[in-house]
This record gives sequence, structure tokens and C-alpha cells, in this order.
Amino acid sequence: MARVVRPELRDRPVAVAPLHSERALLLSVSAEARQEGVFKGMPLAKAVKFCPGLTVLPPDHDLTAKASRSLSAVVARYTPLWEPSQPGHIYLDVTGTDRLWGKAKDAANRLQREIKEEVRLSGTVGVASNKMVSSIASRVLQREGILDVDHGREPSFMAPLKVNVLPGIGPVRRRLLLEELNITLVRQIVALDMGSLKLVFGQQAYVIHQRALGIDPTPVFPPSTEPRVAEEALLSQDENDDEKLLGVLYGLVEKCSYQLRTRSLLPRKAGITFRYADQEEVTRQVQIPKPSFWDFDLYAPLEAAFLKACQRRVRVRFMKIWFRDFSAPSAQLSLFAFAPQDEKKKAEIIGALDRIREKHGEALIQYGRTAGSHHRGHREEFLLTG
Repeated sequence: MARVVRPELRDRPVAVAPLHSERALLLSVSAEARQEGVFKGMPLAKAVKFCPGLTVLPPDHDLTAKASRSLSAVVARYTPLWEPSQPGHIYLDVTGTDRLWGKAKDAANRLQREIKEEVRLSGTVGVASNKMVSSIASRVLQREGILDVDHGREPSFMAPLKVNVLPGIGPVRRRLLLEELNITLVRQIVALDMGSLKLVFGQQAYVIHQRALGIDPTPVFPPSTEPRVAEEALLSQDENDDEKLLGVLYGLVEKCSYQLRTRSLLPRKAGITFRYADQEEVTRQVQIPKPSFWDFDLYAPLEAAFLKACQRRVRVRFMKIWFRDFSAPSAQLSLFAFAPQDEKKKAEIIGALDRIREKHGEALIQYGRTAGSHHRGHREEFLLTG
């Protein structure tokens, strides 16, 4: 997508990688870079040595999200069964759409043309009877185009490929296969007996053997339509002070919990995503110990998840939280019936804050911690403005 907004980069070797360290790995590479021996996952320093003319760009999550939305809008016209995998990669199940679009390869040709015309993105397309083979086919192509693997030809297509194309075979297992069994190609895995495969892959031996034959029963999962309550914040300046970051986090929880109360929703699960200044992104999900829509119940698990995950010294630029998997509170049982006295008081305070904000505006009153004075274990403080 960067080459769409920066035409001077077209037809040049380009890669995307965090720029904070030479040991960073490439997240994406252009076709021109692949022709120079550069590949996704290669260390940045090594890539620059392989291709001195390589242009390295930092990840731009906002631009990526915009491109993904545009891509999804085009794809959704062809089938309701489409699954976003990673940015720029989408699986489509076009079974039963022959009358509309013709054969799968014809549909792929038309889709690729529309994406290039409307989104101005070029790429590779793999057509096959399952997700794994179609993904591998799209990666085998070195330049823009379509590779169609006919049904029944999956084993012969997979046979001459390197073993690292198979899901489940990373650097460690690849090295083990080479050093212990002198295996480098997929067809050599197919030729192994199950006993030998189990020595390397254990309980995954049968699955790996099936994958080597081009068999993948995984269905295409459509995008989740599960409702979520979410809030996000782009910090006015990059920050690495835990107290200030936790103040931002509490402010987001406060906004979400108000939405949950007004909609009478009790979430069972929550998640947090934060993005460092170098664009590296971290996501964590947590269980809510007890269904609740009160700030003091929802904040604690997210605080613990954030402190555990945020270990780098790089400053944080963006934060987002969300709640999902909802249930409705019982209409016959008061939430305060058996609550400790301390929780009753907190709930009464939050209820009073809700009423003040509804009448006079959200910014009139706030917790001191959300203004950057978060102190765990201390009494609550409020700031009244206006």
C-alpha cells in the first residue's frame, strides 16, 4: 500500500520492518526485493547486505488498516465466505458461485483485475481446493499472477517444494529434518514411514504427512460478527511512564464500562492492544473473573495483562481495549444484594459520576488517575473542571 501513496517506490525493491534494530525481521517484501534474494522474515541487516538498494519502510498500521478495508470491500462482492488471514492475505470460498463468476480461475482473474483498478494493489493469487495449497501457490509466484492447482494435483504440486512451506515446520524442525534425516523436500516427508515421522513431529506426525500430500480440511471462516464494546486512544506524545499509561488505560476502561452499563451488558472476555513508537504492536486477551460492568472489576485484569506484556523500553503511542462475550444481568437479582460494602460504595460513586456526566458533559469530572496521577492501592481522587 505504501507504493500506492508513494509512486516513486513502484518497481523498486521495498521492504517493511521495524527500524529500531538491525536485528529486526522483515514483515513484508516486494516482488522486486524477492528477486534480489530478500524474503519475509529475513533479518534487516542481512537484507540490506543482499540488496544495497533496498528501501526499508516502518510499519504503518493506519495505512494497512485502510488498505485491508478497501480490499475486503472488493472481496465481499464475490462470496460471503471470505476470511482475512493477515494484512493483504484473504481466503475465499467460491464454491457454488459458478453461475455468477464462472470457474474459480476466472473469478480469480476478475477479482485481481478489480483490486488493481479500484485499490491500485497488485499481487499473487493461488487457486486450489483448500486453504493451505492456495496460500502456498500464491507464495510460489515471484511476480503478479495466478497459479491454479487443479483438484487431484495437490501431491504433485507439493512434492518438489522445500519443507519449510508446510505449516508446522519452523527453523528448529527444518534443521532437525536436515541434520537427522537429510530431508529438504516435501516429497521426502511423504516417503517416510509414520514411525520416523513421529520421532520428529510426535503427535503432529499424521497432520504433517497430510499437509505434505496437499490435504487441508480447514474451512474458510467468515469475519466474526460478534459484538464488541471498544475504545482507543492515540497518545498526544509517545510515553513510557507506567503511571501515565495506566491512567490512559483506566480512562478507556471507564468509557467502556459506561457503555456496558447503559446497554446492560456483562462481558466475560476482554482484550488490549498497544502500539510502540516503532510501530510494533502487542495484543493480549484476558478472562473477566466475574461478569460485571463496573470499572473496578474490569480494570484489574487489563492492568495485569498490560504490565506483563509491556516490557520494552520503547515508548507507547497507541492503546485500544475491547470487551466481548456478553451476558445480560438477571432482572430479578440485584447486583448489590451480596456485594461487599466497599464495592457498594464504589458502585454508588460511579453511578453519581454517570449522572453528572450525562447532565453536564463527560469532561466535567474525572478520576485523578486518568489525568496522569495513577497510584495503585491509594484512595480515589477526582478532578472537577469548568
